[in-house]
Amino acid sequence: MNTQPSLVDRRQVRRSFAGVAATYDRHDFLAREIDRRMQERLDYVRIAPRLIVDLGCARGGSLPGLQQRYPEAGVLGVDVVPEMLRAGKPAANWRDRLPFAPKRPCRAAADALRLPLSNESCGLVWSNLLLHWLDDPLPALAEAHRVLEVGGLLMFSALGPDTFKELRAAFADGSAHTQRFIDMHDLGDMLVGCGFADPVMDMETLTLTYPSFDALLAELRAAGGRCAMLSRRRGLAGKGFAQAVRAAYPVQARDGQLPVTIEVVYGHAWKAAPRVAPDGRAIVRFFDKKPD
Repeated sequence: MNTQPSLVDRRQVRRSFAGVAATYDRHDFLAREIDRRMQERLDYVRIAPRLIVDLGCARGGSLPGLQQRYPEAGVLGVDVVPEMLRAGKPAANWRDRLPFAPKRPCRAAADALRLPLSNESCGLVWSNLLLHWLDDPLPALAEAHRVLEVGGLLMFSALGPDTFKELRAAFADGSAHTQRFIDMHDLGDMLVGCGFADPVMDMETLTLTYPSFDALLAELRAAGGRCAMLSRRRGLAGKGFAQAVRAAYPVQARDGQLPVTIEVVYGHAWKAAPRVAPDGRAIVRFFDKKPD
């Protein structure tokens, strides 16, 4: 039983994304760019999954690319916000009923911590920018390990600790104004703890710019990026507080733009054959020796 205190207001996460579901595809440029970079990494991976699961798929922006890359695979997008799934679901087409019609991704409203999938049922678990919205990524990673078949691949992205560092410094009032972002080394340790083999972690830093503080906040809200930490500021801030934050936010001297740091963490790992049986006994495998 998990005895750790909650840090993330999951209901606020759902409210935020449900509220922007109808227009999310106009503002999810960061998620789409990171998705593009993740899919490029699949160029160097040789797998033939029967089923692909996208955890935290939102409106399903990653699903077409995964289906095109693996046309023989079933593709399932999972998200905890039904409004996102409905907003991104394409209209039904009579051609889809033809026996030779290409496969189309499916969608399911479910929690990444309790997937409605059987053990070892999929070959690729994909997750783009989900983990920092969870109280603790470890249960979601463990669930991904459960549903992956032996030899299956987990590939994910998350935002790292330097993300929005300018915004946090500008507020500096003791309340949370961004999500808590986990270091890539800690995520790597979680992968090992879940039983994954050969984890690979790396990161890159992107810098976005905005013409004003209000433009930055508007973009974050439109993309569902409202802070959902339980320690966030709840009351209304006065005009003086807002002015102080605007004055404290750093400005790039060259063009007067507001910089926003985004640290993107990438990770992937494989599900290896178990070494220990559920009852704790060691598993020893014997292989036939090929004749000389």
